Amino acid sequence: MVTDTSGWSGSIGLNINLTKNTKKIFKIDNRIHVQYKNAQHLILFMNDIDFEQLDGQNLISNSVQHLRYNYKIKSKIYWEFFGQTQYNSISKIDFRGLLGTGPRFKISNSEKYKFYLGSLIMYEYDRSKEDIAITNKDLRWSSYLSFSLFPSKNTAIVSTTYYQPKLDGFNDFRISSESSIAVKIFEKLAFKSTFKFNFDKFPVEGIPKSQYSFTNGLIYSFE
Repeated sequence: MVTDTSGWSGSIGLNINLTKNTKKIFKIDNRIHVQYKNAQHLILFMNDIDFEQLDGQNLISNSVQHLRYNYKIKSKIYWEFFGQTQYNSISKIDFRGLLGTGPRFKISNSEKYKFYLGSLIMYEYDRSKEDIAITNKDLRWSSYLSFSLFPSKNTAIVSTTYYQPKLDGFNDFRISSESSIAVKIFEKLAFKSTFKFNFDKFPVEGIPKSQYSFTNGLIYSFE
């Protein structure tokens, strides 16, 4: 969330999809984002859950919890700490835990567009969901480019792309990208379209290297 206001702020998003072909698929994904900000500190928490019902059978396909802290060193330099947990039945991720830290740089001053660049080191604990569970413990470099564009007072375009190679083997890497466009309907309610893309050079056996999704829904913001 891009805001210059100190204090509490956040958003609640809801996307709903219904598909029927050879099977009936009902999907809801919900994202809650809460953050507190003052002159030097920023703490944010995100909870992202995808729920699917396939021919009447309920399952949670993806769950992510993310906690992040930013400390402002100078006007354009921040230091970040983060922790994240993830479960994804489709990608056969039984549990993935991340801990990381590193600098974040603001590379623009305009109110019409904001660009950030991050370069962090993270520890990853990854346990796959297979007949025989496989556990990996790795160090990865997590670099990202994030930007927010505001072409009009009612429209926002936000995108973040991560590149995450293993430190002991850069041929083993992941790319993750999420881009959204939001158009304000009322003062605090907007319509939002989101495209997500993930690439894993060495995924769990039977899982494709590339995955993507496109969703539409509503987002309510408060501050």
